[in-house]
Parts: sequence; C-alpha cells; structure tokens
Amino acid sequence: MGTAEPLIQKHGGYRKLKSYQVAQLVYDVTVRFCDKYIDPRSRTHDQMVQSARSGVQNIAEGSQVSATSRKMEIKLTSVARASEEELRRDYEDFLRQHRLPLWGQTDLRRTELIARRPSTADDVAIWARDTRHERYGRHGQTCSAAASTTSIPSTYPEILANGALALIAVAASLLDRQIDAQARAFLKDGGFTERLYRARSTARR
Repeated sequence: MGTAEPLIQKHGGYRKLKSYQVAQLVYDVTVRFCDKYIDPRSRTHDQMVQSARSGVQNIAEGSQVSATSRKMEIKLTSVARASEEELRRDYEDFLRQHRLPLWGQTDLRRTELIARRPSTADDVAIWARDTRHERYGRHGQTCSAAASTTSIPSTYPEILANGALALIAVAASLLDRQIDAQARAFLKDGGFTERLYRARSTARR
C-alpha cells in the first residue's frame, strides 16, 4: 500500500532559495545606495527601497503560502519578479539622468562581481572599491591597458548602480526559472483543492 499523499505539503524554507538570497542582497545594496546617492525626501528613494523590499517579501510569502495555494505562490513569485524589473528601470534611470554609462551584459566588471558570489552588501562595496582602484588607481588615473580609454574615471555611483543591475539580472533569471518550475508543478499535480479532493476520495474508499 502506497504512502498517502500529504494534504499539507512541505512549505516555507525560502531562506534556502537562491532567488531569495540574491533578492535580499539586492535589497541591502539598494538601501545603502539610496541612502548615499538618492535624496531621502524624494519619491524615488522610497520607490526603489520598496521595490527591492517587495522582491524579498513576496518570495518569502509565496513560499509560505504554497502549502495551501499553488496559484497564490505563482502569483506572489511573479510579483517579486515584477518588483525586480521595476527596480532595474530605476537604476537605469539613475544612470541616464546622471549621464553615467550603463555597462553591457558582457562587461568584465559585471562578470567579476558575479564570479565573487557576494553574499553581503559589504562584499559588493569591496568589489566596487577594487574595481575603481584596479582600473583607475587610488587617485583616479587610468592604470591598466584593459581600462576604458575615456579620461573620465568611473565613479562609485556608476560602479554601484551597474553592480546592482548585475545582481538584479541574476535575481530575475532565478525567479523566471522558479516561476516556470512552479507552473509545471501546478499543471502536473494541481494545488490544494485537487489534493483535498484526492484525499477525500481515498478516505471514502
């Protein structure tokens, strides 16, 4: 006789999700960035921080509610994905409005950040410091052949905004895969209503 299907399946455990970990890092980096480079009285400051927070919170809530509603789990994870996209646009707007360059997806500085696998905002700050010092020296002079040919040195707002965008891209990719997996699981096994029906049918037999 097979093991009975649990009515309330395992849920939560969101802290172990890579999407949650990266989204939380994006949130911590964004709080620091906004406090330093965005007027705290501005609507943009609040919007960016709230978008970053929404990404984290909705992943957690989606994971927690998955026990009784797969559809709500997908919806909340999708909200988290949308929040990351909104935050991406805010960082891109910051760069454009301050006439700072938007790095390409294959930029080696982005690759270096991801390769370091940062887990804290301090890790990202160290990467930003190293990036500026390596390419422009401690006083802003270009110091390597790989450095940009421009005579204007990278600024910390430029580096940190582009670094945040690189992390957001990772979070977005992870969430896209998570939503796809959740949708496939729902189509295959259904949700709480279907489990409840199967459990009641089994009990009646």
